[in-house]
Amino acid sequence: MEYLVRIEQGRDRNPSAAVINALADALQLDAAEREHLRHAAKCSSGTCGAAAPSPRPDVRPAVRSLLAQLEPGIAYVTNRLGDVLAHTSGFDLLAKPAGLLDSPSPNLTRFVFTDERARRVFPDWDQVADERAFHLALGAPSQRSEQLIADLAALAGAEFTDRVRSGRLPRAGTQAWCHPTVGGLLFDRELLEFPAADAQQLVVLLPAKRPDQRRPEQAAPQRPARARQVARPGNRPN
Repeated sequence: MEYLVRIEQGRDRNPSAAVINALADALQLDAAEREHLRHAAKCSSGTCGAAAPSPRPDVRPAVRSLLAQLEPGIAYVTNRLGDVLAHTSGFDLLAKPAGLLDSPSPNLTRFVFTDERARRVFPDWDQVADERAFHLALGAPSQRSEQLIADLAALAGAEFTDRVRSGRLPRAGTQAWCHPTVGGLLFDRELLEFPAADAQQLVVLLPAKRPDQRRPEQAAPQRPARARQVARPGNRPN
């Protein structure tokens, strides 16, 4: 633990990848905690501020095919900024009634910090807000991320800026949603990171074990299973 503190405080400025991985294994860190440790190590060596290209705005055909295999489950493709780039019909049933997909270019981070409905949708709003701010701050800076941070700082104020500055590691665990029709839902989450060039992740929501929990598909008729890509300016789905 002492060595971990030295890394986070910048007192060890050149930890090797092998040392970081061994430390993560010894501490039995999960994926988010490992990423936080790697980020701290990069910052301690002075390399975490390098500019990076904007996150990829489209989703590769192979990823869309993978998403289609998860129908009619609840899954979506996103990035560090929180853009919802593509999703299953199951996610549509969950997120659309909540208002998350109202925008032509939906963004989970913006929704959490600027839409008053977010506090009803996410009963554990503070936990979700911590997570969104952490992932936004964790990514290498780009023009889009810097613009989003500036926008949210102006719109959400200290509730956003304090979280970005703190770099608090979000609490891992289940995520609660409150569906307007179904009511309370509790999910376990599985995350699949795509190659660094994509800078995207696949998030799958799985019903947590709770006998009284209904599923989002019970709130509306079944629709044909088809993965959906969100159309963005200058981006046409193949």
